[in-house]
Amino acid sequence: MLRKITSISLALAIVLSFSVSCTAIQNSNSTQKGGVIGAASGAAIGGLIGGNIWGALIGAAVGGVAGGLIGNHMDKQANKISEAVPGAEVKRVGEGIQIIFDDKSGVNFAFDSEALTKSAKTNLNAVAEIFIEFPDTELMIEGHTDDAGAADYNMKLSKRRANSVVNYLKSKGVQSNRFKVEAFGETKPRFPNDTKENQAKNRRVEIGVAANEQMIQDAKAQAN
Repeated sequence: MLRKITSISLALAIVLSFSVSCTAIQNSNSTQKGGVIGAASGAAIGGLIGGNIWGALIGAAVGGVAGGLIGNHMDKQANKISEAVPGAEVKRVGEGIQIIFDDKSGVNFAFDSEALTKSAKTNLNAVAEIFIEFPDTELMIEGHTDDAGAADYNMKLSKRRANSVVNYLKSKGVQSNRFKVEAFGETKPRFPNDTKENQAKNRRVEIGVAANEQMIQDAKAQAN
């Protein structure tokens, strides 16, 4: 039985005076979600949220029937990723996917290190196979650290962590032109850096999966 993928609910009341019921989005299918998000002007919302995968995926929303078709495609991919790496947090956001690799996923990092462990490589092998199976996507890779050490050093470390994941996925056959890398250092923790456990959770890489131009055009053609 497929592991349930987290569905992101949106209450959008500030863009172009457009108001949407959060409950309605939660209960809708992928096609309806795509239409609702598109109607609320995903690009404008992405600009307001900005700076992370969640905002970027909302901003990339196509909307309408085409957006729903893209959402259906992403549902299949998200389920496969969730099964391949049970410890990863896999979220369907807008018409894309957000994957969080932290200490629970096996794709995590030791203190002051960007080196991939054996378990990290095993899990990335599985993810690489899925990315190759679904080639019409762009991959946003974000690196993060805890707050130990200097902020400028952590920014560089987070970039190295993101690049470690990118380089490994490339070595397994994922095309290099699909990647966009961003580093956030210690600026976007998921948890307060108040314990060693929480610091370990904040040493992470996140991946956003969005439709590329080919998938968008194919979805629009199918919708018409």
